[in-house]
Amino acid sequence: MTTQNLLVELFVEELPPKALQKLGDAFATVLGDQLKALGLASAASVVTPFASPRRLSAHVTAVADKAADKAVQQKLMPVTVGLQADGNATPALLKKLQALGADVSNPAAAVAALKRAQDGKAEALFYDSVVPGATLQAGLQKALDEAIAKLPIPKVMSYQLETDCELPGWTSVNFVRPAHGLVALHGSTVVPVKALGLTAGNSTTGHRFEAAVSPVVLADADSYAATLQKDGAVIASFAERKAEIARQLAAAAAKVGNGARPIEDEALLDEVTALVERPNVVICQFEEQFLGVPQECLILTMKANQKYFPLLDAAGKLTNKFLVVSNISPEDTSFVTGGNERVVRPRLADAKFFFDQDRKKTLASRVEGLGKVVYHNKLGTQGERVERVRAIAKAMASQLGDAQLVQDADLAAQLAKTDLVTDMVGEFPELQGIMGGYYALNDGLGETVANAIEDHYKPRFAGDALPRNTAGVVVALADKLETLVGMFGIGNLPTGDRDPFALRRHALGVIRMLVEKDLPLDLSALLAGAVPAFGDKITDATPALADFIYDRLAGSLREQGYSAQEVDAVLALRPQRLALVEKQLAAVRAFAALPESPALAAANKRVGNILKKAEVEGPVDAHVNPNLLQEKAEQDLYAALQRFVPEANAQFDAGDYTASLQTLAVLRAPVDAFFDDVMVNAEQLDLRLNRQGLLKTLHEAMNRVADLSRLAA
Repeated sequence: MTTQNLLVELFVEELPPKALQKLGDAFATVLGDQLKALGLASAASVVTPFASPRRLSAHVTAVADKAADKAVQQKLMPVTVGLQADGNATPALLKKLQALGADVSNPAAAVAALKRAQDGKAEALFYDSVVPGATLQAGLQKALDEAIAKLPIPKVMSYQLETDCELPGWTSVNFVRPAHGLVALHGSTVVPVKALGLTAGNSTTGHRFEAAVSPVVLADADSYAATLQKDGAVIASFAERKAEIARQLAAAAAKVGNGARPIEDEALLDEVTALVERPNVVICQFEEQFLGVPQECLILTMKANQKYFPLLDAAGKLTNKFLVVSNISPEDTSFVTGGNERVVRPRLADAKFFFDQDRKKTLASRVEGLGKVVYHNKLGTQGERVERVRAIAKAMASQLGDAQLVQDADLAAQLAKTDLVTDMVGEFPELQGIMGGYYALNDGLGETVANAIEDHYKPRFAGDALPRNTAGVVVALADKLETLVGMFGIGNLPTGDRDPFALRRHALGVIRMLVEKDLPLDLSALLAGAVPAFGDKITDATPALADFIYDRLAGSLREQGYSAQEVDAVLALRPQRLALVEKQLAAVRAFAALPESPALAAANKRVGNILKKAEVEGPVDAHVNPNLLQEKAEQDLYAALQRFVPEANAQFDAGDYTASLQTLAVLRAPVDAFFDDVMVNAEQLDLRLNRQGLLKTLHEAMNRVADLSRLAA
């Protein structure tokens, strides 16, 4: 058995650019995993993916020409079933052996070759055999078929191939794009596998226009990338091509000077990498008059429509120069430059036209138009939605600020959605909110309202900035609460991966604003306060919505490094001020580190169970009559509560949760003594109720910061 490196390439028509990297990685990974599973490659074999616009390839090191034979032991049947009383094989055993390919011409010899071993309570017969290892051709064929079948193809297309036989005809093939070539090299030897109507060879096709030779003949598996780059003018590696584009972009920006830098956009860089085989960055420009249009509009049209990289100056402002990643490298680039400048000009002119036309009408004049835009068939129009957001925003603003804040928030909420009926947002929906801010400034509404309008969609994604001013926070919160309460109220909940109204993102946005802005707002009151704005359009689903928000909060906190036990202990109390949750978690973590913590957590769990059983007969009153405390242990616990609980409560009320829990840690000894010496459920009713009241007092005092029973092992 010899090992050599293996190269497999599938040459196709241009692949979907946004899926290319995922397709390339999946093709190489599945191929490598299958070869390892078949024993043709080892765990130490290195799998390298290649992906260009017209090829998916994989290079695998140390692939054997034949897998090692494998010894296999197979259980046949119990001895009592397989052997007769005289030790001869039963027909059932002979039939089983024959099915496995064993020689049964001599039954006695066949039985003698079997092994007997205990299998549970019975003795069983086992058959040892050697399974021949897969040959490279057979194993690679299986691996290649599996790799193609498991490709995460966004959309399959069908095409016909002429049947390769004596009878004329056509056969249908289903794949992401029509395939035109297959390479399979084990060292320098072609492995004649087949796929998609193709038989593997040792040649491929290079760049459409700039390949030095065609076809490109590959000497061996290891020379693939170098030969393809030299003779085919193609950088096969997605990662290397991406790095080369980034290098050229930086060099071109430096050539422009004045601190110019290409806009940072990882998704755009990945997409362009998937569009070119031999990148060549050129510098282009457009007329400066277009810079009067908001730069977000120009940047978006250049990125989304043309896949260009706009250049920003040192201050982050858009310049009139941009970078194009060309797929050809002519000596004279003027045609490339001129062509791209000519193409982008109408795009920018459209943006300027939309901007100029939109400014002829005020945002206020567009409010009526929102009444003609359907938001949801059960929740009415965008106009009705705006009125709900206004009502929720005004209620919050009156809690958080003065009359000016109420006025600013109300105006911003009224106008926040009006840019949806502008020409610019109609053409570029991604600019909603942003254009509203520009048009508000144009209408003379001031920065406070303009920023609130622009920011009311924030945070749009994880890590996004929060609204810049309080009015913006109020409107953003109101907008997200309206969506959450409304969608839950009509039963339109996320299921699995489906979340068409981004309710998970909205919930996380609400959490972030309440926490990071340290807002003195109670969650339950916020949710309940939003319900009346809907009238009879919804049912009140705020309990389920609160659970949904706490679930999102729990996941977020665990991602920040808090343990599930810590998070569970704090959120079990359903804290209303989310801004205080992290302080509560810090207190729980500090308490858990104390030597008294395990005993108190266990005692707290025990107290909770006792009270739960007691409350079956009726609520337990946290009231203690000192005259009914007969045992010394209960007297000592009562005295300790009288002494330390007021101090702990004062620390809790002052926001020092860590000190509050640490003060209560001294209760360990009297609590332990109480459970050792006192019978809680005494037969005498007044004693039993008094002791339950003592435990209720203890339970309430211990669980103000968190449910400490959740810390019990």
